[in-house]
Amino acid sequence: MEIDEKIVGKIAELAKLDLTDTEKLKYAAQIEQILDYVRQLSQVDTSSVQPLSHVHEMTNVFRDDSPAESLSKEDVFRNAPERLGDYFRVPKVIKDINS
Repeated sequence: MEIDEKIVGKIAELAKLDLTDTEKLKYAAQIEQILDYVRQLSQVDTSSVQPLSHVHEMTNVFRDDSPAESLSKEDVFRNAPERLGDYFRVPKVIKDINS
């Protein structure tokens, strides 16, 4: 199937785009070039190529998930600007519904 200005016009209409006739011709040629390239790719023999989930081989590096000593409450709250008992006190960020 060849992409012509009529098809580009229909696509533009669906996308709510207003294209000139010159633009339709230009985009038809560009889309046709893209489709020609895809047709070339579809002819490449990939039967000996293993499927990949990523282009580059990726390996995650994880640290051991081993228990460590926890901070004391005083160490946790040492740099807190405000504290209310065993809680961090923070500025109100949500407005009241009735305000």
